[in-house]
Amino acid sequence: MSINDEWWKKSVVYQIYPRSFMDSNGDGIGDIRGIIEKLDYLKLLGVDVIWLSPVYDSPNDDNGYDIRNYQAIMNEFGAMADFDQMLTEVHNRGMKLVMDLVVNHTSDEHAWFVESKKSKDNPYRDFYFWRKGKEGQEPNNWGSVFGGSAWQYDETTDEYYLHLFSKKQPDLNWENPKLRKEVYNMMRFWLDKGIDGFRMDVINMISKNPNLPDGDKSEGQLYGDGGRYFMNGPRIHEFLQEMNQEVLSKYPVMTVGEMPGATPEDAVLYTDPERKEVNMIFTFEHMDIDSGPGGKWNLKSLDLVDLKENLTKWQTSLCNKGWNSLYWNNHDQPRIVSRFGDDGQYREKSAKLLAACLHFMQGTPYIYQGEEIGMTNVKFTLLEDYRDIETINMYNERKALGYAHEDIMNSIYVKSRDNARTPMQWDSTKNAGFTTGTPWIKINPRYKEINAKAALENPQSIFYFYQKLIQLRKEMDIITEGDFELLLKDHPQLFVYERKLNDERVLVVCNFSGDEVTVEDEAVSTKLKKDHILLGNYETKGTNVLRPYEVIVLKNS
Repeated sequence: MSINDEWWKKSVVYQIYPRSFMDSNGDGIGDIRGIIEKLDYLKLLGVDVIWLSPVYDSPNDDNGYDIRNYQAIMNEFGAMADFDQMLTEVHNRGMKLVMDLVVNHTSDEHAWFVESKKSKDNPYRDFYFWRKGKEGQEPNNWGSVFGGSAWQYDETTDEYYLHLFSKKQPDLNWENPKLRKEVYNMMRFWLDKGIDGFRMDVINMISKNPNLPDGDKSEGQLYGDGGRYFMNGPRIHEFLQEMNQEVLSKYPVMTVGEMPGATPEDAVLYTDPERKEVNMIFTFEHMDIDSGPGGKWNLKSLDLVDLKENLTKWQTSLCNKGWNSLYWNNHDQPRIVSRFGDDGQYREKSAKLLAACLHFMQGTPYIYQGEEIGMTNVKFTLLEDYRDIETINMYNERKALGYAHEDIMNSIYVKSRDNARTPMQWDSTKNAGFTTGTPWIKINPRYKEINAKAALENPQSIFYFYQKLIQLRKEMDIITEGDFELLLKDHPQLFVYERKLNDERVLVVCNFSGDEVTVEDEAVSTKLKKDHILLGNYETKGTNVLRPYEVIVLKNS
């Protein structure tokens, strides 16, 4: 297979969260016509692929990840004619469009589930997981990802249905071949329109252990962790290979699987081209580095040595076997500049450092809307200003357990998914130029200082730094094909690695701290003084002293 067939290896993907990107009609909700308005901005940035979070018809219990009709567009976002025009406009600019594929669950308002609920002998009953209760309790002890039990009782048939997420997101039963056939037909519908691939939502959860055993439960936990029975389950590879054979192999597409709980060993199996499953996966390990033993809401400061070790493990494990996806941000993660950088004095410097650190690795980079201008986390003082179901459920659960309001809010300020979902900041006018109406979620108050218009007017902005990174990936084969080697692995402030291809070398030196740091290592120090500087976030000078949040990328001459 040539690199042309694997076009996604040289590509950079930009994720759009449609609800928060651009509102064209003043109803406060981003829409498809708003996306069309901003395509030239994305073309200028240089991205190749747009990944669109769900735009399907949905009651919006989980912001579109609860799909009511896979072959219709959500009214708030526009009509199918708008989608078709957007696809044409994307292709006219030489870019590609990847859609979200959400097939672990549907909305409870989907026609399949409406039928499934009616009776135990309904033809759609086995499209979902229905079980009798056990001794007046749920069928097993699994907890939902969004809090509470993973089971919901339905009195019509006196049984429970499984929902690993919201109770309005019942899980599909992939053991049923009729269900799989329906999913494949739906995928063909979109691929025949000309879309260029899928980002597959929690795709490694589609195969469950059919016995649905109880999960492990620690003392003080209300629910068991069923993860090992529904992540990377018994038939997952079979299902993905069947999907590839029936659908994906017939189109020149890109696929990325969102796979919580997948290890590098799992990823090699999922992404090995010989196995014909998916092109790459989203790992979550590096996103858990700053979580304590109690999970994501249990805050812990970043240990750079841990982060380096983790990213290196993924770089080396998949080299010449599979393929990595590279990301810091998405619609489920807080803003990286607030998380691993400094969103105050060194916001621009640390945003550029994080960008370069990621983009010189091997894999396909993903940029999340607003990342390219250094958008930050937000602190809404009132819980009522938050919209995310996971955040609100967590607040209520912790409050009931006696946690202090201030402590819960502090966790929300750091980790809430709404940090990524505040509207895109286009300019310094009212509502950041996102809408002429009332935005569906409040604007981050920093929009007057942080916005796309200001970035485009400043040649030294984060935007143009990303543009340069994208350009270098196109020009330099070493970025896609070179080997990766971590240097100074135990240094608590410096992240230093080298890429190698034949006689070519690229050295990436990042200071992840707000202090000046002297590089003591002689080999690295010599290169800093002598090698050709490819890119940096300061006016560069050949020295081994790195300024706060400085990144320097060097190439051997």
